[in-house]
Amino acid sequence: MPEAGSTSVPRGTRRAWGLVVLAVAFEIGWATCLPFTEGFSRPLWTTGVVLLMIASLLPLASATRILPIGPAYAVWTGSGAAGTAVLGWLVHDDPATLLRIAGIALVVAGVVGLRLFQPRGGHP
Repeated sequence: MPEAGSTSVPRGTRRAWGLVVLAVAFEIGWATCLPFTEGFSRPLWTTGVVLLMIASLLPLASATRILPIGPAYAVWTGSGAAGTAVLGWLVHDDPATLLRIAGIALVVAGVVGLRLFQPRGGHP
């Protein structure tokens, strides 16, 4: 039972979402660096990307001990996709058209909705 004045968020839930955020950062890192591997033909970049992939999965796996996989995975992939798209515009000169920006805004709205409308307590 929660103490007086505390929220009804179960122990570890905030930490688990923090792990998802960390996993998202690593995912954005590997996805943004992927073109630098030139089809995995550059060993140093390839090693870095593979290490970032592993670093992305470890905190996500840990977070799913507390969080349901559906919202955790959706937030991870959606946030990663949005962040990677933005860095693609900035780092790789990917075109930032109005429709692409609108699409990313919809992804972000979906991620926020999944996070906001998750039942309290991680697993339902």
